[in-house]
Amino acid sequence: MDVNIKHAGKTLAVVLDVEQPPSAFKNAVYQATGVPVERMKIMVKGGVLKDDSDWKKIGPKPGQTFMVIGAAGELPKPPEKPITFLEDMEDQELAEALAIPSGLKKYGLVAVMDVELTIHSLGNTCYMNATIQALRVIPPMQAALNTTEASGSLIPQLRDLYSSMLKTTDSITPLTFLQALRQALPQFAEQSRGGVGYAQQDAEEAFSQIVNCLRPVTDASDANKRFVEQWMMAEGDASLEPPTFSTEKILKLECHISITTNYMATGIVHSLQTTLTKRSPALGHEASYVQTTRVTRLPSFLTVHMVRFAWRADVGRKAKIMRKVKFPTTYDALEITSDELKARLMPVNRRLVEIDKGRAERRKIRLRKRGLVGGGDTAAMDVDDQGEPEDVIRAKEREEIEGLVDPAIKADIGASWSGLYDLVAIVTHKGAAADSGHYIGFAKKSAFHDPTYLDPNAKVDTKTLDTLEADEDWYKFDDDKVSVFLKEKLGTLDGGGEDSAAYVLVYRSRVV
Repeated sequence: MDVNIKHAGKTLAVVLDVEQPPSAFKNAVYQATGVPVERMKIMVKGGVLKDDSDWKKIGPKPGQTFMVIGAAGELPKPPEKPITFLEDMEDQELAEALAIPSGLKKYGLVAVMDVELTIHSLGNTCYMNATIQALRVIPPMQAALNTTEASGSLIPQLRDLYSSMLKTTDSITPLTFLQALRQALPQFAEQSRGGVGYAQQDAEEAFSQIVNCLRPVTDASDANKRFVEQWMMAEGDASLEPPTFSTEKILKLECHISITTNYMATGIVHSLQTTLTKRSPALGHEASYVQTTRVTRLPSFLTVHMVRFAWRADVGRKAKIMRKVKFPTTYDALEITSDELKARLMPVNRRLVEIDKGRAERRKIRLRKRGLVGGGDTAAMDVDDQGEPEDVIRAKEREEIEGLVDPAIKADIGASWSGLYDLVAIVTHKGAAADSGHYIGFAKKSAFHDPTYLDPNAKVDTKTLDTLEADEDWYKFDDDKVSVFLKEKLGTLDGGGEDSAAYVLVYRSRVV
């Protein structure tokens, strides 16, 4: 029968004889693509085509398209510095030519990432693809992966995956990482109900489990610290009546959704108050107690889980809570902190708000002078009314903030200095149930284009910086399709139906 194969962006026609073993088909693919059989992977229903695969179980159909993975001809000679999955040397030269902020080169990070990079779906893997794209906005994670000596489950595979994503402009097929994920966490190897292929999985569970696998990874700046605990985990004190206290680590804030929940912030506050039932020594029987948690440490990257799925016994599965819940692009976490932490963060928190407002006003004036915002053709002037250049003003602002930060918080690697956060990534779910539907990743464009996102001290000319900061749009990562998502459309992700609704949100502590 006549079938198609897709390789390196091209679709080719080949003949498949189901009476012949798979090795014969592989040879036909080799003749069409030049990919040696020993380096070839052909994706079929249920995984990768093997020499002993049964065509009857695979059930190929005329006109069907098979994805072929592998480099044609001889492999390129390895560069001086090992690079994973590098297939085009021009891409490597392009990546190396990008500016690298001071202090980040040793961690293997570049200032501008290739946002057009897409990830192929390998059959119900959108949950993993969306998670991988969302985690890309956390530079300290990639720096830690590049320097750690830890080698636990998923650590080397995730490091190699992100390394390859930085070194190529081609689409990525994360087969090695997917296999490692399913081996380390068997729940993601569950077969579909029909027994054909793998089942859809929960993106929030994938996000949390992948991050948990990174717990042994050491921090890039201090090998005695653990990256996840320093940069992604909050701490809280839980108090229970009668007065008992316990300290807990918090990997994510949960926003439970009830019939009265309209805003993420209020949902988080209510979720930090839970009712427990236990035996009362005074009453001599079971009684209800209210447990209240107050956050005593905030990380630089804060994850929020919109709890949109609840188990329904009548249908035997997790059903989606459709209610519309608004989430902010700027989140002030001081309302959930302890009084002591709030007092320490307040000076920086309030000053950052003022600084951000001042920067926006100065940028608006400069853009108007350049004729970009309702002005004439006046030559650009990158100075304020007092004649100070923008970079000088910002250097003074950073120095001022350094002086306001609480010494203990400053010494705590990865801790938020202010409790003031900006939304930088979202994973959404489209559909009615957790084990079906579709997951999509979103990330703010500045996380990929703005060098100051990686290093606030990066040298960027004022005109370029104005253009970068004025662009508040996002990227939408829908498996192998990437598109620009306007900031005005973020409100469509609030929920309210089966369409895409925010499920996991990643916030970054604001810096100057």
